[in-house]
Amino acid sequence: MITVKNSNRLLIILLFLGLFSCEKAPKTTIEKAPNIILILADDLGYSDLGAFGGEIDTPNLNWLASQGIKFTQFFNTSRCCPTRASLLTGLYNHQAGIGQMTTDTGLDAYRGHITTSAVTLAEVLKNSGYHTGMVGKWHVSNTVVQETPEAQLAWLNHQEEHPLFSPIEQYPTNRGFEKYFGNIWGVVDFFDPFSLVNGTEPVTEVPKNYYHTDAINDTASVYIRDFVKDDKPFFLYVAHTAPHWPLHALPEDIEKYKDTYKVGWDSIRNQRYNRLVELGMIDPNVAPLSERWDSEVTWEENKDKDWDAHAMAVHAAMVDRMDQGIGRIIETLRELDELDNTLIVFLSDNGASSENAMRYGPGFDRPSQTRSGETIHYPVQKDVLPGPQTTFTSIGIRWANVANTPFQYWKMESFEGGIHTPMIAFWPDKMKESAGTISNQVGHVMDFMATFADVAKAEYPQSWNGIPITPLAGKSLLPIFEGKKREGHPILFNEHEGGRYVRTSEWKLVALDAKQPWQLFRINEDQTETEDLANKYPEVVLELDSLWQNWAIKNKVLPNP
Repeated sequence: MITVKNSNRLLIILLFLGLFSCEKAPKTTIEKAPNIILILADDLGYSDLGAFGGEIDTPNLNWLASQGIKFTQFFNTSRCCPTRASLLTGLYNHQAGIGQMTTDTGLDAYRGHITTSAVTLAEVLKNSGYHTGMVGKWHVSNTVVQETPEAQLAWLNHQEEHPLFSPIEQYPTNRGFEKYFGNIWGVVDFFDPFSLVNGTEPVTEVPKNYYHTDAINDTASVYIRDFVKDDKPFFLYVAHTAPHWPLHALPEDIEKYKDTYKVGWDSIRNQRYNRLVELGMIDPNVAPLSERWDSEVTWEENKDKDWDAHAMAVHAAMVDRMDQGIGRIIETLRELDELDNTLIVFLSDNGASSENAMRYGPGFDRPSQTRSGETIHYPVQKDVLPGPQTTFTSIGIRWANVANTPFQYWKMESFEGGIHTPMIAFWPDKMKESAGTISNQVGHVMDFMATFADVAKAEYPQSWNGIPITPLAGKSLLPIFEGKKREGHPILFNEHEGGRYVRTSEWKLVALDAKQPWQLFRINEDQTETEDLANKYPEVVLELDSLWQNWAIKNKVLPNP
């Protein structure tokens, strides 16, 4: 339900974007192709959502899960830029040009932007008659930086203005999206984001009481209202920055969780694991709870437990606020009689982050002051609480481990804690028979291109603007949506900054980085990677290593480009 407060927020966004008219054209009798909404969270842990065992209040995503399908074996590529590249193109991220981050190294697989030998979901669907819109984090284009650190900080602090945050030909509106509002770069101040654009125009000032998660969700609703004025279907990519650090949340949301995490890491982790088992999301016989990171340090001995509990409360508040806005998107669709004919997919770009944002300090994408000149604190000593705009903080390695329950590790790594994503698919017109089910079929973010082309009856091109396009690597999920068994990926691969894996239905060979030895897990019997079998089965290691090397050569993968 849209409250007066939410209506006022929506009016601000409408005026802000110059899209005031919400009048809808009369429907024709011609059956319309399904709308598609792809919602991507940023650094969300596998078990953060209530539907995936978490204690965070996420009623709207829980409802989508109860009416759709929850995927327990769905994978991303372990970090934001690579996952977005794979998700948008239907290819392994190296094939799309983003093997690492957004720096152009001059190497084909490490261009730092989606290359012209790949097409985006928006380009394919727009070519098939869809409206296309995007809100939120782009982060698949080369970043423009200023010549000196001082000039860069002045830009980050909103003391100087520059027209471009990346080459303009790499902006979303030049890669198939009709409309775009969001941040071109990755890290943002949630109260006054850097690299914010509307179309291709920089947004030089935001309204009072701006909060980026609300703006992303409410702009999505604005776009939906605009798109349904005619009878064309629409594709909308909602790319959240939450709950990526900095830990920025609204006081009323933080208040809900002020006491939740005072029980400590082990208690929350055990609670999440038990709920996952109760929900039928994991089988404890094949997915035992992995050992907590640095488990010899107890919560009671943690001298920073008050700060740490508050930090996780802010993380929860960020997820909660995201869910609230997704609820408004659902209500918009319901109000416009579009909900039943809309495929909604929700997932995370990688596991929760173990990064220590405080030790980074200002520079590159991290400001030193607010627009009004207040100092931004990076409290290495945990002497300033997270939450307000004047802090840049993160949850840290142990809470990241908890957020990724029951898995080991976190964002960036090819272990399950980095690549295992919560995934929900909702589509009332197609999923009436399978609503509320749990699917253990394996899927990957590169499958969305094939899926959406299938759903939209769109054609994936062999060439685009005269340039040959790399053939699809992903496979359609539509059979799963229809309650069928699909022919999935017999083998999956990954590489990021030297971390890597090769996975079959039985085995997973994985390493933390290029200098570390392979570890081998019988993944169909040990989904949480608790028993390394590399020494026991050296012949399997050799066989899988050969597969990985062949894939790496084919895809121009380098361990440290």
